[in-house]
Amino acid sequence: MKRFIGFIKKEFYHIFRDRRSLFILFGMPIAQIMLFGFAITNEINNVDIAVLDHSKDATTEEIINKISASKYFSINQFIEKESDIDAIFKKGKVKAVLNFEKDFSKNLIKDHNATIQIVTDATDPNTANTISNYVNAILIQYQSVLNKDINITYQVVPETRMVYNPELKSVYMFVPGVMTIILMLVSAMMTSISITREKELGTMEILLVSPIKPIQVIVGKVFPYIFLSIINAIVIVILSIYIFKMPIQGSLILLALESVLFIITALALGILISTISETQQTAMMISLMGLMLPVILLSGFIFPISSMPLPLQLISNIIPAKWFNIIIKGIMLKGVGIQFLWKETLILIGMSVFFIALSVKKYKIRLE
Repeated sequence: MKRFIGFIKKEFYHIFRDRRSLFILFGMPIAQIMLFGFAITNEINNVDIAVLDHSKDATTEEIINKISASKYFSINQFIEKESDIDAIFKKGKVKAVLNFEKDFSKNLIKDHNATIQIVTDATDPNTANTISNYVNAILIQYQSVLNKDINITYQVVPETRMVYNPELKSVYMFVPGVMTIILMLVSAMMTSISITREKELGTMEILLVSPIKPIQVIVGKVFPYIFLSIINAIVIVILSIYIFKMPIQGSLILLALESVLFIITALALGILISTISETQQTAMMISLMGLMLPVILLSGFIFPISSMPLPLQLISNIIPAKWFNIIIKGIMLKGVGIQFLWKETLILIGMSVFFIALSVKKYKIRLE
């Protein structure tokens, strides 16, 4: 037991002496959560738009003022003719043009119908669609105020209610996903170079002839990173709550336990990569290139898995990040307990046991 404790102490000394490792462990996650949280968003704010007002009456002015007063849009300029639309889009700053038809107010009063054309720059389709939806929402709100005293027989009014994220904040989607990616990549990457570092430094021979058992070597390599990754997870949760205002509807204790389980799974995967790699560079490349794209694309972080082809849906089941992403969203946003998350929890436990067992087996082969 003393040898095992001494081995763990040695691993801690290795980590704290290597400033690059400390930066990867603590600096990169903080930078990533801040960058992803603020930069990646499907919301729009202060988008520059232009106005082509053929009517120039009180009604169009009122609508323009309503749109301008919202936090979503900023009126960049007023143009005089439709031929200016193409030129203004080519400059790249204006993302949409509101084109009011001639005699807008008269048509609205006489025919109960008037047209506003929303012309968007669709070089970014998602932004163009969002702009169109936001403008339509403002117009519908204006129309409801305009028609509040008018009774229409057999009027069907759809009412939409968004649960768990009523304000449709994109940060509610991205922060849990980014937390999953950071814990997965950093944990796997750091442990993936642990055994390969012993090989490159020539200290593997000492481990091979030492009385320490393979399982003790594996656990000894993983344990320091469990402790440090837990600190990482705590920092990420604190940033999520106090900077991005992420709610935690469920149990903090369950969130902590599930995070520790996922950290162990990621570390075990990193150790497995370490046992099959000959150099630190190879281990780093496998952990970065082999894990980053699958974790981002197949975990349900950005794209819904149900929309993917069946082969990719099947492959996604072997990605640990997919299951943790379901768990963390369930706890933080839905407030569900273990009775709803037991299947995902068991899958992560099974993956952890499998990765550790395979790592021990690979390590035994090297002892022969």
